[in-house]
This record gives sequence, C-alpha cells and structure tokens, in this order.
Amino acid sequence: MAPAATAGKKQKKKWSKGKVKDKAQHAVILDKATADKLNKDVQSYRLITVATLVDRLKINGSLARKALKDLEEKGLIKKVVGHSKLSIYTRAVTASE
Repeated sequence: MAPAATAGKKQKKKWSKGKVKDKAQHAVILDKATADKLNKDVQSYRLITVATLVDRLKINGSLARKALKDLEEKGLIKKVVGHSKLSIYTRAVTASE
C-alpha cells in the first residue's frame, strides 16, 4: 500500500517570478530639443493627452500636464474634455484651414 500512496502525489508547482518591466527614465525638465519638438509637433496631433506626450516625447507625467496647460494658454491647442483625472485636447483649428 505504501508504494501506491506515494505514486499518486505530484511535485508541487514552482511559480515563475513573472515578467519584470524596465523602469522608464523620462525627462523631468524640458531641454531645448524637447521644447522645440513640443511646440512644433504637438499642434499637429489630433488627440493630445498626458499619456501621448509621455509616450512620444519621453517626458515625465507632471511635466506633460504643465506643458499642456501652457500650450492651452497660448492658444495652440484646445481642450475637448476637462476632468479631474484626464484632460483631452485637440489641435486648435484656425480660420485658414
């Protein structure tokens, strides 16, 4: 009976450690090249959010929020949805288009 009892038991499953995502090193201040790209390229985006700026310009989220607020005050972009958690902007449509 002893060999039959041990034959049915399996090894305990060993769990994997899981995938480790690399920590992103985004800029926390605007350098000259990033500022130029921000002023030139962002106006042409149809959908502008904090996440799109973080992804495309590799800047910090708090820096992206400040940049969006600044661009809106200058009139370069227009707010579509204003919410406490997410603000969605689009390019400012001029009369010439």
